[in-house]
Amino acid sequence: MIMLEQIQKRVIEAIKQSGMTQTAIANALGINPTQICSYIKGRKMPALDTLANLCKLLDLDANYILCQE
Repeated sequence: MIMLEQIQKRVIEAIKQSGMTQTAIANALGINPTQICSYIKGRKMPALDTLANLCKLLDLDANYILCQE
């Protein structure tokens, strides 16, 4: 069974390894930079459309983020 914590961990890891600033990611996604901070701290998860756009922006496989691989 896939747990939300596993997905959060992969989102956090992907953001940190991207080399992009939180502000740059937020601007590219059209969201507030505090949202990115909330994702990194594990307080929130991106909405589905934001998660899809984050995967596209960071060139991530959504199956990996969703623990399908």
